[in-house]
Amino acid sequence: MRRILLMVALAVFTSSWWANAAVKVDPKLYGSPEGQVCIKCHELKTPGLHKLWRMGRMGQAGVNCYDCHRAEKKTDKVAGDPDGYDHRGFWIATIVSPKDCSKCHKEQFDQQQGSHHAKGADILNSQDNYLGSVVGGPAAVSTGCRQCHGSNVKVLANGRLDPSTWPNTGIGRINPDGSKGSCAACHTRHRFSIEQARRPDACGKCHLGPDHPQIEVYQESKHGILYQAFRDKMNMDRSEWIVGVDYQDTATCATCHMSATPNQQATHEVGARISWTLRPAVSKKLTQWKERRDRMQDVCKQCHGDFMVTSFYTQFDDLVELYNNKFAIPATAVRQKLMDLGKLTKADFDDKLDWIYYELWHHEGRRARHGASMMGPDYAWWHGMYEVAKHFYNNFIPEVERLMGGKEQAAPILNELVYKDPLHKWYKDGMSKEELQKIEAYYQQRYGGKEVK
Repeated sequence: MRRILLMVALAVFTSSWWANAAVKVDPKLYGSPEGQVCIKCHELKTPGLHKLWRMGRMGQAGVNCYDCHRAEKKTDKVAGDPDGYDHRGFWIATIVSPKDCSKCHKEQFDQQQGSHHAKGADILNSQDNYLGSVVGGPAAVSTGCRQCHGSNVKVLANGRLDPSTWPNTGIGRINPDGSKGSCAACHTRHRFSIEQARRPDACGKCHLGPDHPQIEVYQESKHGILYQAFRDKMNMDRSEWIVGVDYQDTATCATCHMSATPNQQATHEVGARISWTLRPAVSKKLTQWKERRDRMQDVCKQCHGDFMVTSFYTQFDDLVELYNNKFAIPATAVRQKLMDLGKLTKADFDDKLDWIYYELWHHEGRRARHGASMMGPDYAWWHGMYEVAKHFYNNFIPEVERLMGGKEQAAPILNELVYKDPLHKWYKDGMSKEELQKIEAYYQQRYGGKEVK
């Protein structure tokens, strides 16, 4: 009798959970009998893993090991899973790919596969990977670049995974079954917590550091400060998690880029609300940027007034355009001119100017733009535009002059491509006597003496 009641309770809980999660699942897809064998063994062999699974929604709903790790065996008629192998009489695969998850989460899978995240490994064929694999070295790529961007997972002859490409939960990982990404990058296995994926820390594994410090910017921002104060009141375990309905104290990364509003469904297309691309040397507005911005502003307006939202975007756009027009576009044009003149090779990182230029946009320039986009003032200025200006005036221009053989020889190029902008007048011509006197008077008034500056 007790067993029957338990089974009924489990059935009610399971159906209730799937309904709350807005996922309709064929009962035949989970709860496989074979999985019970896995559970009994792993409860003893890997007790920590077993407990994580048991505490998570998958375990509580009756989704077991074999439901997710089941692999199709290769035969004369069936291609099978390339990474499948025999494990104690069961044909399984180590990797549970987004394609595997799509059996139950089809909509989320389709969104994720079309997202910017899914293309994360593509960058490893770019200049960035040249820096890692050639200038750095392959081991640095395996333990660094690929752990965020994703590896192209190779399968050995025995069905096991090549250790040079695995373990890896990179967001753009190319899986043996052809799918891209890793759901576990955000929903860490085996608990697969939706709450954990909504916390900024989940994004902070990759979005940090000198070139894309989004987690640091977020922590500095008002959103981040409020998160530390009210994170336990944000109901992050709720299935829908609609801003302004389920919570209102602050926003996380997920709130702005992925989660639902009263007017929008949640999405796994993380770029759907981004209007600028802030990655490259020169920022550009993306295709359909107005529609993208409307979607993001819809999120903002659940907590902020229309005027505040539009004014914020004015400040953000102004900073990006200042960076573009004052520094990025001129620096790019000057570097190209030097290549055309044979003063620079077209190869990356074999000239001092290449390194200066790279850090100008890839480090300082990105920090400035991300700081402005996420309301992080210290990153917009001191870690951003200040560093851009310092690199540009103290390193980039002097190196251009050296390559050209002196200031006089470099003057035609710099006058044409840089100094024509009046924003550079202070550097080319210096400050006027009157401007210096005003600065001096201010310091005397504030500090009581001109010795303090």
